[in-house]
Amino acid sequence: MKDCSTVVYLAFINSHCANLCEKIVTELRKSLPCTFYCQSLKIDLNMFYSRERKQFHSTLILSRLLKHLPDDGHKIVGITEVDIYIPILTYLFGEAQLNGQGALVSTHRLDNRFYGLPYDEKLFYQRIVKEIVHELGHTFGLIHCRDYRCVMHSSTYVEDIDLKSARFCRECQEKLMRALES
Repeated sequence: MKDCSTVVYLAFINSHCANLCEKIVTELRKSLPCTFYCQSLKIDLNMFYSRERKQFHSTLILSRLLKHLPDDGHKIVGITEVDIYIPILTYLFGEAQLNGQGALVSTHRLDNRFYGLPYDEKLFYQRIVKEIVHELGHTFGLIHCRDYRCVMHSSTYVEDIDLKSARFCRECQEKLMRALES
């Protein structure tokens, strides 16, 4: 896939999963022809915590994250370990600004241990990559796809993530390429 001029920063919030940076970037380049850079961000997430829900408000974290987008960057994706939500949903794997600059991915529910299962590093890593590609797709204007194999298919449950690919279907790929060219 030919590189484009879009610069995407992966922001590992409080160094969460920063050790996976190069591995994640290698996989992301297979789906998205962007230039990727990694950074660690120190953000006090406590101000975004809801005691009632025992979760963190993702839209507020995303708003703070956008303030850390470097001048040469077009998009930023935060990766965090905290459990995130928006008021109308019980939980999220990620949130993105449609046609925007920012996205946030939570690994909290991507880890098998959350479900009382043994840790599976390979599966955990694959889920992270799929969620980053999915949320970045939204920042390029893509909406949810009906093809369950497409990375843009909506994921209500972690099993939905496991069923889909880290790649875009043909239709979503064409939309992505048009968005990158504009």
